[in-house]
Amino acid sequence: MEHNLEEIRDKQKASWNKFSPGWKKWDALTMDFLQPMGDAMIHCIQPKDQAMILDIATGTGEPALTFAGLLKGGKVVMTDLSENMLEVAREKAAIRGIKNIETQVCDVCELPFADHTFDAISCRFGFMFFPNMLLAAKEIMRVLKPGGKMATAVWGLPEKNFWITAIGSTINKHLQLPTPPPEAPGMFRCAKSGLLQDIFQQAGLKNIVEKEVTSQLKCGTADVYWNMMTDIAAPFVAALSKADDAMRIKIKEEVFQLVYQKYRDGNVVIDTSALVICGEK
Repeated sequence: MEHNLEEIRDKQKASWNKFSPGWKKWDALTMDFLQPMGDAMIHCIQPKDQAMILDIATGTGEPALTFAGLLKGGKVVMTDLSENMLEVAREKAAIRGIKNIETQVCDVCELPFADHTFDAISCRFGFMFFPNMLLAAKEIMRVLKPGGKMATAVWGLPEKNFWITAIGSTINKHLQLPTPPPEAPGMFRCAKSGLLQDIFQQAGLKNIVEKEVTSQLKCGTADVYWNMMTDIAAPFVAALSKADDAMRIKIKEEVFQLVYQKYRDGNVVIDTSALVICGEK
């Protein structure tokens, strides 16, 4: 792996390990929020009972654990850069009595599996963070069996994802953060329709279908929204750490104003949009 890709990966690994307590704390809210995308991916894959499934960038365990619960005799391998995130996933599996899983810390660009190992592969909200998306797609294709299915979800356009832009745009306005290049890992890197389809075609995936899937982030209040985002969103926390107390207070106040301008009844239920892309080898 190229040195700069290793550097990005190592920084991401440290970040996800650091923020795993926040993801555990907000797991019920975030998993409810992300479930429609996971359900769409499961519908694309339609796993058979004896299937071997790989879930990449599994985080706290979805849709891997839902896949595992659907199988009768099959198994789900859950991978992530972060051991701490996988620990949360294992705890959830134990609570739910799910035993047909195993976890593996690894990088998507260097999967520790033999060629043609898996019947299906899923990756929910991981691709936009992979340093080299084509390399990741080719590695996924390597370990996928001929005829196997692959499904992924990535965030859609900024204007359809106020839950990201409300805090992100306010931070950028005040702190004037440098704009990363379009190809750099980030939330909206894969938002353009057709972008991942092209990458998957280059990697050898066939019969590719892309569709928009919407969901709602049911915060209830601006306070819950702010607390959740500043517990789980590493880029925002890193940016806020560079501001003094007065600036952090100002940013928070303006974010609250934006939220309550949009949700005047005080019930903060934020519409969101993602792209689900699936195909077969």
